[in-house]
Amino acid sequence: MANIKSAKKRIHVIQVKTNRNKRVKAHLKDVFKGFDLAIANGDKDEAQICLAKAEKKLMQAAAKGTIHKNAASRKVSRMTVRFNTVFEAAN
Repeated sequence: MANIKSAKKRIHVIQVKTNRNKRVKAHLKDVFKGFDLAIANGDKDEAQICLAKAEKKLMQAAAKGTIHKNAASRKVSRMTVRFNTVFEAAN
């Protein structure tokens, strides 16, 4: 256990940031699962809504530093490609 006041504060700040990062990552996983489910069911409208929501959540997570900006962009890109291959091939 830390004895110095600033070290105690750092421990508290790290706990707060860790909890926020876990919460954000859990939200991201929920959004990804919703997108995957919509793709699996072939529901284009729901998948499009989930894709937009996922992009927003990923960019917010990147802005807060929870995930890297390039990782967020890569995930959005891959989801968009999946969406397009599933629903553009159906037409």
